Amino acid sequence: MKLHEYQSKELLSRYGVPVPAGDVTSDYSEARDIAQRLGGKVVVKAQVLMGGRGKAGGVKLFDNAVDAAEFTRDLIGKRLVSIQNPTGMIVEKVLVAEIVDIAKEFYVAVLLDRNIQKSIVMLSAEGGMDIEEVAEHNPEAIVKVPIDPAWGLSDYELRAAFAKVDIPREVRNQLLGVVKKLVKAYQESDADMIEINPCAMTPDGRIVCADAKVSIDDNSLFRHKDYQATSAASAEDPIESEAQKRGIAYVRLGGEIGIMGNGAGLVMQSIDEIAAAGGKAANFLDVGGGAQAERVATCMEIILMDPNVKGLFVNIFGGITRVDEVAKGVLEALEKIQVKVPIVARIEGTAVEEGRKILEGTQIIPAATVQEAAKRIVELANAY
Repeated sequence: MKLHEYQSKELLSRYGVPVPAGDVTSDYSEARDIAQRLGGKVVVKAQVLMGGRGKAGGVKLFDNAVDAAEFTRDLIGKRLVSIQNPTGMIVEKVLVAEIVDIAKEFYVAVLLDRNIQKSIVMLSAEGGMDIEEVAEHNPEAIVKVPIDPAWGLSDYELRAAFAKVDIPREVRNQLLGVVKKLVKAYQESDADMIEINPCAMTPDGRIVCADAKVSIDDNSLFRHKDYQATSAASAEDPIESEAQKRGIAYVRLGGEIGIMGNGAGLVMQSIDEIAAAGGKAANFLDVGGGAQAERVATCMEIILMDPNVKGLFVNIFGGITRVDEVAKGVLEALEKIQVKVPIVARIEGTAVEEGRKILEGTQIIPAATVQEAAKRIVELANAY
């Protein structure tokens, strides 16, 4: 679960990490007061959980409080659209913060490295740009320091990493302290990523975390109730956000065949079979075990929110889930929303005969096997 920038900086400041002074608001007059308190020279940043907000017009520097307030008034309620998020997100809050005078930029992150099954500290003296770009063009500018689960992170390991990426000597002690505070914040907040980019060195030699991104492990939210309201909004995709609000396991994949199945393994098999038949899955959606008709209808509604969907593949194996309940849910969805795209269903398992009778005479096209269903829905979607 991603936190907003203001939430990330509030979290880090509690651990003594130096961040720019600022405050969050949704009111332009309050934005003026904050800017005046900070001396007038401020940056206003839209608080939306999407990439590319600067290029989308959501970040701007100001020399006075009046202009900052006017920009805030224009920005609140505006939909920002970026390459990373073409559907856009509505701006509800802005962060008004002091401008950091930057002499040099570094990159610092604490994150989980699944390849070595450890958390790591990742460092680079080339901050202010995408780390993926640095990795592609200058991989030797990045160093990774594993955090031992038993012993933690040693000072000498960090000092060696600073030397390797050529962090200036005069700020190494200071940066050492900042990194150790970031690691403590990462561990105690159940984060799976804290990224500081840029980690700025000011002309007078201070280290300031000018921008911060924090992602909290979803499985730990019961320990962080303050962030639960942010959870659904943390999905950059609006359909994923809506699915999360409704408690549906949904991931948008960008294809044209909507997929609904019960169980992660069955859904992944469906995605593979669609690919083998020459199509591309629009989504991953797991109805879950014991799905009732109302939930199935909700799942279909979520899938069909995607305008790219040209066909729907329903793949159900009834173990805990009763097939007749799924069939009722499909019909309930067809009554609630007008479904124009073709639907192919492969259903097997508990109460399958009852389920098939329920679907007889409807627009649902039956299939005997997963492979047959995948091939048929790809053909129908292409024709559609």
